[in-house]
Amino acid sequence: MAERFKRSGLVGELSAEFAGTMILILFGCGVVAQVVAGGALTTPAGGLGNHDSIAWAWGLGVTLGVYVAARLSGAHLNPAVTVSLAAFKGFPWSKVAPYALAQTAGAFVAALIVRWNYTEALAKADPGHTIKTQGVFSTLPANGNPNLPVHEWGAFRDQVIGTAILLLLILAVTDLLNTPPGANLAPFIVGLIVVAIGMAWGTNAGYAINPARDFGPRLASFFTGYGTAWRDQYGNLYFWVPIIGPLVGGLLGAGLYKAFIGRFLPTAEPEPPGRVPSPEE
Repeated sequence: MAERFKRSGLVGELSAEFAGTMILILFGCGVVAQVVAGGALTTPAGGLGNHDSIAWAWGLGVTLGVYVAARLSGAHLNPAVTVSLAAFKGFPWSKVAPYALAQTAGAFVAALIVRWNYTEALAKADPGHTIKTQGVFSTLPANGNPNLPVHEWGAFRDQVIGTAILLLLILAVTDLLNTPPGANLAPFIVGLIVVAIGMAWGTNAGYAINPARDFGPRLASFFTGYGTAWRDQYGNLYFWVPIIGPLVGGLLGAGLYKAFIGRFLPTAEPEPPGRVPSPEE
């Protein structure tokens, strides 16, 4: 019975990771499709968004996905988060691969829904389904701009830095020994972190900062007609960059948090501000 309950618990966690990541990608890839495909079919005055709307929708997608999944799984929604929590916060290593698979599956299904919904717009904007609209689903160096000389290793550096920032800040705002946001506002703050990263670190590589966010939709685009899915605008194999870069960056950011902040925090949860000790204490 105990083993059965354990399995059911893991199934619930994986279901939450799948659903939460699906919500994230529905908003994230959805807004890029609106801007890239829909915007290409309108006049400049009738445009359907810009980089800021993309950054905000991705951040809100993270917030909403975390609210969906947090109770059951902790709402990692990102293999880089899962690996970093296993390395530094005691998350079971045995759950890392199942979580990553569930996250990638959720991203894959969400991208298929976006691809289906925007079928007509994508076909009109880019009949050959090429690099021109590949960025709706997966990231590219310099966001696919061949005039900005960012290649694989520049994008790799960018992903390491961006994900390190993400994990350092996630640990900072979720550490109960630090000063976490109250009133269940942590998902909102994590969403704002993603918005800020998108606005400050989006040019060189599109701020994937999440292997599942990139690989799941990339795979969906490949299965639905994007022969360019695995390469960048220069023809180089690129799909590995937003997988390996975030995993390295996540470990780096979590390690920096532990080194500079975590190891200096008290070992027990601090008293709430203003609390008056009882006479027995």
